Amino acid sequence: MKFIFEVRIREGHTAEEYADAWVRASELIQQAPGARGTELHRKIGDPDTLIAIASWESKAQRDAMEGQHNPEIAEIIRSAAPFVDITPIGEFEDPEWVVMPPGRKED
Repeated sequence: MKFIFEVRIREGHTAEEYADAWVRASELIQQAPGARGTELHRKIGDPDTLIAIASWESKAQRDAMEGQHNPEIAEIIRSAAPFVDITPIGEFEDPEWVVMPPGRKED
């Protein structure tokens, strides 16, 4: 499953500042059972808007990780909160089908 959210960088800050916190928190979160990785993408034409994607084997595993309070992760997230606005887009199941160009393999 994918947990997707939009990140807007507040004026006076940079996407790189948020990316630093994102990587530090992700390194810890990705140790949880079922974690499959994270991605951070800049919006084309708007470098202060990002889309963040966290991949998990299942929603239950992601929820279990969220239920385990980790003060180090909480502090990293708190440290980034003053310079971003985060809007959850949603939680999505893995695709039921993938259409790839001929000769290409799915990642």
